[in-house]
Amino acid sequence: MLLLGSSAAGEQTAQLSQDFTALTNGLFAVPIRWPWTTYGKALKARDRLLDHISQVIQDRIAHPGADALSLLVQSIDEDGDRLSLEEIKVQALLMLFAGHETTTSMLSSLVMVLAQHPEVLAKARQEQLELAQTGALSLSQLKQMPYLEQILKEVERLFPPVGGGFRGVVKALSFNGYQVPAGWQALYRIDAAHKDERCFSNPATFDPDRFSPERAEQKRFEFSLVGFGGGPRICLGLAFAQMEMKIVAALLLRKHRWELLPQQDLSLSAIPTLHPKSGLRVRFGDL
Repeated sequence: MLLLGSSAAGEQTAQLSQDFTALTNGLFAVPIRWPWTTYGKALKARDRLLDHISQVIQDRIAHPGADALSLLVQSIDEDGDRLSLEEIKVQALLMLFAGHETTTSMLSSLVMVLAQHPEVLAKARQEQLELAQTGALSLSQLKQMPYLEQILKEVERLFPPVGGGFRGVVKALSFNGYQVPAGWQALYRIDAAHKDERCFSNPATFDPDRFSPERAEQKRFEFSLVGFGGGPRICLGLAFAQMEMKIVAALLLRKHRWELLPQQDLSLSAIPTLHPKSGLRVRFGDL
């Protein structure tokens, strides 16, 4: 793992994955602490994850590596102060969620929507197969995938992993007749912006070409595509997430074909991140 630099054995990795799933399932659960409730299971999973992170932190203090946790351990601010153990633990847990759960949601949506739109899938695959003729996947090739970039933008627009975000109001303002005082927290709805007909034509339609250089609908209004936020508080992991998703998508398109299995509920649930209600069951095969 890029965050923890984990070399855990398979059994331990499986347990950590189960704990992480239990934690995310409880993020918006009714806060009843009984151990058999979703919330109670999430608390126990959180504690186990924090215990594991504490052990890894101690190891990184003694033996720094090249992972993100080592960078947190070694960070020093302008006053020479370091993060405390508790601060590092909660930041690591936050990055696990922000860096894993949202990307997983978008990649799941990508697989689903491409299976539902074979003409887009065929065009995306052709782009990748042509690139593959020049060699193995590389950083240079990642910069030569305009159609895949359009698809990922459209997945972000139509299937944003989270529904919104908060911003602190630093200066009083008037909005649609409402007075918003300084110091308040304002919630912005990502899906509302992404489905605004003033920003995007036929917003309910999956149409990657809306992000082509000729149409560039995202440029009609500032902050119309905000799946990763915007402005000075834009997601710090934006570039990494985009690269990660391009790599996974490119390899899938070059090496595999897939189809959605029947008799599953693909209607979407927003909690903890956007996902089909019955999960996503897919049959993969080699090209």
